[in-house]
Amino acid sequence: MKGRVLLYALFFLVLVASAALIQEKKKEKPRSTVEAKIDKIFAGFAKPESPGAAVAVLKEGMVVFRKGYGSAQLEYKIPITPSTIFHVASVSKQFTAMAITMLEAQGKLSVDDDIHKYLPDIPDFGKKITIRHLLHHVSGLRDQWELLIMSGWRMDDVITQDHILDVVKRQKELN
Repeated sequence: MKGRVLLYALFFLVLVASAALIQEKKKEKPRSTVEAKIDKIFAGFAKPESPGAAVAVLKEGMVVFRKGYGSAQLEYKIPITPSTIFHVASVSKQFTAMAITMLEAQGKLSVDDDIHKYLPDIPDFGKKITIRHLLHHVSGLRDQWELLIMSGWRMDDVITQDHILDVVKRQKELN
């Protein structure tokens, strides 16, 4: 009887130890082939003297990979991290246009919709402004940067959407 109890105790101990080892192995994520491929693609950026890039890969709405490569500021060799903030400016136009195209394909909007449907705070200038006008830069709204400069803003100031909306609201008429 004593032998059986000892055998069961030993079996239980091995089982618990195995489970602990399996959990430890799960914590040590092996480098995936996807991560290796991404690192290979961005290898040229992965030097302190190189302008860099930040990469994020999403799968089913969840971030599955994020990493920075190279420098955000070459003179001081400030590295890019996944948390580095970029001034994306015109780069976002392509993504915005694609998102609008996708929303239109899903029937959620039309490029011929009046912008006031989505941006009610924009003043009514007496002419219909559509999403299509905005996409093609023919809305008559002045360039936000020109409006900001005329209002005394500097390009190194922190500028929010509220600031831009404020200067657009002060525009008296369309160009």
